[in-house]
Amino acid sequence: PPRSTLFPYTTLFRSVSYPCWATFPYFSTGAGESAHKDIAANDFSLLKTGDPDGKYWMPAMSDAPLRGYNGRHEWFWEPGDEKNIFPLENLVEMYYKSVGRNSTLIIGLTPDADGLLPDPDVKRLKEFGSEIDRRFSNPLGSVGGNGNIHTIDLKQEKLVNHIVIQEDIRNGERIRQYKVEGLVNGKWKLLCHGESVGHKRIEEFPKAECKKIRLTIEKSIAEPDIKVFAAFFISETQHH
Repeated sequence: PPRSTLFPYTTLFRSVSYPCWATFPYFSTGAGESAHKDIAANDFSLLKTGDPDGKYWMPAMSDAPLRGYNGRHEWFWEPGDEKNIFPLENLVEMYYKSVGRNSTLIIGLTPDADGLLPDPDVKRLKEFGSEIDRRFSNPLGSVGGNGNIHTIDLKQEKLVNHIVIQEDIRNGERIRQYKVEGLVNGKWKLLCHGESVGHKRIEEFPKAECKKIRLTIEKSIAEPDIKVFAAFFISETQHH
């Protein structure tokens, strides 16, 4: 089962901590007297980050109500509450900081008194889906496979400001440390680096004009099995 994470809350968005490992040391968190004593330690850090050495597969679950803007935390429909639907930009940021950090994302929806999703909610969800498609449906290039080094050859200089890495999680999480570099003016330049990858890691960085993009796995517990390593150039959110 997924574990629920605790999120730092602002009026704008929610996020999970990074690194966020999909493995956990216990079969369940327990509750009350049965709760493991270290669950609450260090401001529930174990729930937030998971444990790279945990023996149980228990990915983090991130959840937020669609009508949670303006400091609201409303899971149920109320008339005239449309102003508290999260703006598109905030939903995209939620996606980056949940799915993009190896967590799931569950958006809480609120049927109205007729048992239907209100039109403003449906409109925002369609905008959200379209924006994610716009950003990540057409990579500049992508590769995959086993090994510690994976290189995307863009053939010519192209602007890049995002990469996506996905492990083949049928074999678990193997990566423990990685870096991504771009070939800029004939020299390799560090673009980003990190720890956990798992199902998906989205990295955003200042745009760079690169001819090649290289992923190097610097530390792993077994041979890395990369499902996808893809490069993107993504412009700002488009309003619909």
